[in-house]
Amino acid sequence: MTSSASRSARTTGEARPVRPVYPSWQPPSTSRAANAGPLPAPEPGFAPDVIVVGHGLAGLVATYEATRAGKKVLVVDQESEKNLGGQAFWSLGGLFLVDTPEQRRIGIKDSLELAWRDWLGSAAFDRPEDHWPRQWARAYVEFAAGEKRRYLHDLGLRIIPTVGWAERGGGDVNGHGNSVPRFHVAWGTGPEVVRVFEEPVRDAARAGLVRFAVRHRVDEIVVEDGRAVGVRGATLAPCDYDRGVASPREETGEFEFRAKAVLLASGGIGGNPDLVRKYWPADRLGDVPKDLIVGVPEHVDGRVLEISARSGANLINRDRMWHYTEGVAHFAPVWPSHAIRIIPGPSTLWLDANGDRMPVPLFPGFHTTASIEAIRRAGQDYSWFILDSAIAGKEFILSGSEQNPELTDKSIRKFASKAGSGLPPSIADFTEKGVDWVVADTLEEMVAGMNSLLRDGEPELDVEKVREFVLAMDGQMDNPFAKDAQVQAIHNSRRVLTDKLTRLAKPHRLLADSGPGKGSAAGSGGPLIAVKAHLMTRKTLGGIETTLDSQCLTPAGEPFPGLYAAGEVAGFGGGGVHGYNSLEGTFLGGCIFSGLRAGRAMAREV
Repeated sequence: MTSSASRSARTTGEARPVRPVYPSWQPPSTSRAANAGPLPAPEPGFAPDVIVVGHGLAGLVATYEATRAGKKVLVVDQESEKNLGGQAFWSLGGLFLVDTPEQRRIGIKDSLELAWRDWLGSAAFDRPEDHWPRQWARAYVEFAAGEKRRYLHDLGLRIIPTVGWAERGGGDVNGHGNSVPRFHVAWGTGPEVVRVFEEPVRDAARAGLVRFAVRHRVDEIVVEDGRAVGVRGATLAPCDYDRGVASPREETGEFEFRAKAVLLASGGIGGNPDLVRKYWPADRLGDVPKDLIVGVPEHVDGRVLEISARSGANLINRDRMWHYTEGVAHFAPVWPSHAIRIIPGPSTLWLDANGDRMPVPLFPGFHTTASIEAIRRAGQDYSWFILDSAIAGKEFILSGSEQNPELTDKSIRKFASKAGSGLPPSIADFTEKGVDWVVADTLEEMVAGMNSLLRDGEPELDVEKVREFVLAMDGQMDNPFAKDAQVQAIHNSRRVLTDKLTRLAKPHRLLADSGPGKGSAAGSGGPLIAVKAHLMTRKTLGGIETTLDSQCLTPAGEPFPGLYAAGEVAGFGGGGVHGYNSLEGTFLGGCIFSGLRAGRAMAREV
């Protein structure tokens, strides 16, 4: 059996969906707030103390903090109210936390000192402009080891009891990577992270403190006597498209709003592949990729970064970015070139486009930026995963709230079922409908299916070369020890109890080791699976330079009166808190921390 015969039934969906068709298992993309309802628009006479540009997570957190101090806030966004919460709503809900009860319960010993050493090794700060990013990094790691969990818990957020081990690094104790598992997932995923801030902001709106100007596109920051005093732009035609769908840009008028302070919280450039290519660091990540699939909605377009620079804010570290190697085209897209990221476990075999093993120790989930470089040095924009159904069922997680209904819907029964066997509904649908997936009963059928996915100019895979590697790896699976570093990593991972029970497949051979199908037929783990994994856009690690109060700086290094930035537009704080690499779980946390600092600072100023 091979799925290649049904290749014509596979699809990437509409190029620009307007009314997406959702899989039956996918949770709705509507607000989870108990007090949800129409967002109140600013009435005549509403005089905000603060304008927040962007109604994503950083903007919501800043609004929440400002309203706690009794300040009036006007939230402005080019998208409709259906997009409240921004990219955070689509996220898996991963949070970087240090020395938590969840870690301690499963025997993980973590500390502020260890996390700070890991952060410095990953960030590799090496530029004069890293002054503020480094200070933000120290403050953020202290937040993650201290106030962060209690702050979120008091808002009603709960954490699932398992802790993931993301970005394990390249094997160097002083280099990139997490020494211990730190990836905590919110019970309810991204929508729940949004909810705990959305509900109090809606309450503040009912109290008259918050108004929303949706479908208002900011085109200019109003600066008078060197101080930011407001924003100007165009009103856009009303739109009832679902969350994430690319919205029309038809202009219907103009606007100008004024306040004592302006916060930019508009996101990064991941939805704009042209800007990604413009700032792509070819010296570190290889040549600029021709083909990129897109991991965020189109409205993550980077416009406000350029607008802020024209207004006098300083942009730094534009060449630092965080994209993924494990992207696959969505068969039911919501936005253009919609990609879903596979979060693989350590058991998946990884080949570059030429069929060569990815350089050791670049195993799945270990070192994202080094893996991107290796893929580009191999001459293509994709690589290959090889595994079987048993590994996919346990170890493949599709990143995103909508891909994980058991977590997003907070279903204990569905979550507990993950410890069993079989493919989750989302993975099963991708194996049947995804254009980048091959399922086969024999290695020969699998490689033929992989070659059927090639486009002009892409190298054909040699079945015997692939067989030789798979058999070599199979030979390492019979003992609880091995000489191969990837197999050592598998055994190391299985020492984390919750990973062993719910996240990792038992080590086994991919191919049958006896009988007529020896060395060819799928082994005990079921059908073989191959995935053509593409480079996929995601996050901006550089941006507007800011102080620890989220106040923007000018190119001369002076504070910009009245202008603040938080979230991805500020490189999640300071203009690049992550340096060159992320330890993961740090993007939602970066939005929360920088939004918190901005909201509190603006409340003090105004």
